[in-house]
Amino acid sequence: MAFYYFDASALVKYYVTEPGSTWVRLLVEDRDPETFRWRHVVFAAEITRVEVAAGLAVIARVGRIRKTQRDREYRRFISQFAYRYAILPLRTEDLEYAADLTQQHPLKAYDAVQLAVALRHGRALAAHDLTLTFVSGDDTLLTAAQAEGLPTDNPFDHVSPHDIPQVPTP
Repeated sequence: MAFYYFDASALVKYYVTEPGSTWVRLLVEDRDPETFRWRHVVFAAEITRVEVAAGLAVIARVGRIRKTQRDREYRRFISQFAYRYAILPLRTEDLEYAADLTQQHPLKAYDAVQLAVALRHGRALAAHDLTLTFVSGDDTLLTAAQAEGLPTDNPFDHVSPHDIPQVPTP
């Protein structure tokens, strides 16, 4: 079993076809054929709910998806959020650590919070000889995660021909 931490930029790719979506969907949906259990644990911070919701809204506002698709994918995301993903609560210590991370790396506020939560959980898993892979489509955030000692992966490194989005016509 592999352990992944998805930030919002990675998780949005599950709901909207973008470069790297096929790879993200394979990770999220991968099940053992005999037991039908998930092969991977996908962690996300509580704040990811807000970030993905905002991401879907922005994608619709700029015309990459229709409002009906946004509404459908938003409902699907909300219904799956608590049962498909392992949700990590946001703690005061995460906010303190995130503030410190902004002084060490060129991170935006939410990105620093995402990284702080992932680092806390990565340390907890490492205590049991388990590895957490940080997944993001943001190079700056990935660079910071690597500098802080987390293994990383970028959906943009796994683009498939199926990842070419269909642009809606008005």
